[in-house]
Amino acid sequence: METPEHTTAGPALLNAPGTRAAFGAAKNSVKVYGALGALALLAVVAVAGSGHPVNTFMWVRAVLLPVVAVPIHRMTVSASRGSRRAFERVSALAVIMPIAIIGVDLIPGVCPPWYTVTQAVCVLPVVRVAFITRRSAPRAAFPTSR
Repeated sequence: METPEHTTAGPALLNAPGTRAAFGAAKNSVKVYGALGALALLAVVAVAGSGHPVNTFMWVRAVLLPVVAVPIHRMTVSASRGSRRAFERVSALAVIMPIAIIGVDLIPGVCPPWYTVTQAVCVLPVVRVAFITRRSAPRAAFPTSR
């Protein structure tokens, strides 16, 4: 059991079919995000290899985004096992990440349009996680205690 501020969900609520299905979908979405991020990195490698310009921002972002999928997946797994803290973090990241990624890419001159589109497609599974974590079944597994 975690500390009172970071309590775990009850086994009955975590084993409910709707909750298990929601966490399964969230874990799969994070995997898809990681795979799409890896494909985006390969696209940057291919573009750079063909002699087209690729700036430092694009390289750093292309490397970091698929790497970030690993700890997010681990947090999602922890949440599915009952960690309220992990659930809250995944839920918050799933909202913040798409806004930050697309928002920065839309700053004029930061990256070319093809890269912005690639990043937007990569982050779509994370948007799905944001919706999944706000459904009634996962939220019921972690009721607020105020």
